[in-house]
Amino acid sequence: MTVSVILSIKGHSVVTVDPGDTIESVAQLLSEKKIGALIASSGGGKVDGIISERDLVRAIARNGGAALLRPVTDFMTRDVVTCNAEESIADLMEKMTIGKFRHLPVVKDGILDGIISIGDVVKQRIAETEFEANAMREYIATG
Repeated sequence: MTVSVILSIKGHSVVTVDPGDTIESVAQLLSEKKIGALIASSGGGKVDGIISERDLVRAIARNGGAALLRPVTDFMTRDVVTCNAEESIADLMEKMTIGKFRHLPVVKDGILDGIISIGDVVKQRIAETEFEANAMREYIATG
């Protein structure tokens, strides 16, 4: 199973934020969309950074309520780990485990093409496991 299969099921839509937007607007957007991370992009589909719920918690813990008025650029991760459509679920799980993050932007030719969350990976892995178990049951039943 590859990233392209996951994107064909969930779609390529990604919620982005301008790097100059405030942390308060990020918190509102995360809550409204019921998502855990936003891609920071100044336009053209380029990934400038990523800001997650964890980043917001850290920002407020270190800077108090004043963090809400500061720009995304002050707290986003700039060196973003990405993936491409050909990568496998195993590749994604390894990247997420090693990096200790839950979201991977999908990039094609340097342009944002989607985003994969740990939830997407788990959902697909469960589907694969169920398929394999059913195939094994059928094999045993007909053997």
